[in-house]
Amino acid sequence: MSTKSKNTEQLLALIRDGHPMDFRTQLRLTALLSVPAIVAQLSSIAMQYIDASMVGSLGANASASIGLVSTTTWLFWGVLSAAGTGFSVQVAHLIGSGDFEKARKVVRQAFASLLIFSTAIALSGVAISPFLPVWLGAEEIIHRDASRYFLIFASFLPALQISFLAGSMLRCAGNMKIPSMLNVMMCLIDVVLNFILIFPERDIALGPWHIHIWGAGMGVEGAALATVLAETIVAAIMLWYLWCRSPILGLWKRPGSFMPQASTLRKALKIGMPMGLEHIAICSAQIIITTIVAPLGVVAIAANAFAIIAESLCYMPGYGIGEAATTLAGQAYGAGRHKLVRRFGYITVGAAMAVMGLMGVALYLFAPQIISVMSPVEEIRILGAEILRIEAWAEPMFGAAIVSYGFFVGLGRTVLPSIMNLLSIWGVRLTLATLLAPAMGLKGVWLAMCIELCFRGLIFLALLAFGRWRKETLEIV
Repeated sequence: MSTKSKNTEQLLALIRDGHPMDFRTQLRLTALLSVPAIVAQLSSIAMQYIDASMVGSLGANASASIGLVSTTTWLFWGVLSAAGTGFSVQVAHLIGSGDFEKARKVVRQAFASLLIFSTAIALSGVAISPFLPVWLGAEEIIHRDASRYFLIFASFLPALQISFLAGSMLRCAGNMKIPSMLNVMMCLIDVVLNFILIFPERDIALGPWHIHIWGAGMGVEGAALATVLAETIVAAIMLWYLWCRSPILGLWKRPGSFMPQASTLRKALKIGMPMGLEHIAICSAQIIITTIVAPLGVVAIAANAFAIIAESLCYMPGYGIGEAATTLAGQAYGAGRHKLVRRFGYITVGAAMAVMGLMGVALYLFAPQIISVMSPVEEIRILGAEILRIEAWAEPMFGAAIVSYGFFVGLGRTVLPSIMNLLSIWGVRLTLATLLAPAMGLKGVWLAMCIELCFRGLIFLALLAFGRWRKETLEIV
């Protein structure tokens, strides 16, 4: 069978079995892993885009209440994803070395450990939800909605942890299609639930007919509940597929202990803790930026939130390719194929820069139309389009940073890349935003972001091209 006709699992087996892979085969495997991951990432952002559009129809205050707490939700979600990555990278290495039984042992320990961890994080989120809008310095008019939104989000964090962990394990085994399909399903479920939960009962005219639609009329709370319910449904399906259908990692009729072992936890901490601390520091900086934006008014808060969601349409392909880079680097590392590891690094980073460069051009050209879908308020649409066009210039270098980071995560090398991310956002973005916001307003904040992302991309390209990892023996450090 030619490599052209082989599927993803068969091509990954070439890595584990030590078979030679020419450049065309490497590129094909990268595409096969990246495309489903990109679809999954885009569907996730589409869900946020739809949420924002539906809530945006309720007015600027409703939009601002969600935008206010968005950085804090990313903080909590990022901590959970870092914890999950600490286990999934171990699984990728074990699959690459062909030790499937030990990989399943790590999967069992991951679920036991992270259910406890995510429950603790959820309780802390519930506890701070009444005070969060006040801490972020928002106007009192949006306090209630922002607090309720975050409360609902925090309450469902264990389900989100299960969804992330199951999807991450499947991707590390080379199965990108199932997580991708389920993320698309989640988007569709979210649309239906939004339609029911956000708006009140109403009549819809379809030509000569009038259809009565029941609605809960929950507004912002309905948007939050629709999102977490959709994610919970998908988490259950994702877990079932991993448990019962995955040929490599399935646990059904394969008994084993779920008791976490010290060696597994140490490796998870070694990989995941730098990522978690980095994410906390980065999101803390973003929360500080939110406090810089909040005094600029409701229009600035809403425009900032909408622009972040819109820009995500550009960089989500980068995160999709980054997931492919993690899988490829992890399995090639586990197989001991060091030259192949380096080639996958260059291929994935180059692909991300090309794709995100094109996305940046589209973002610049269609910024007004993208923002107008999410808000009917003219002031928000104008300001949102202006800041998106600033950010469009940074997309290729942002792609380099995203995928380089994913590549190093696949090797288990998370300390230095995490420090680089941390120093970049705190030393460059936060400093510049503090200096530029008083004179330039929200546009100054986004100019600071553009400069910082370009700087971050450059230092990651330097690490990829000249870092000591290229000459050292590849082992987790």
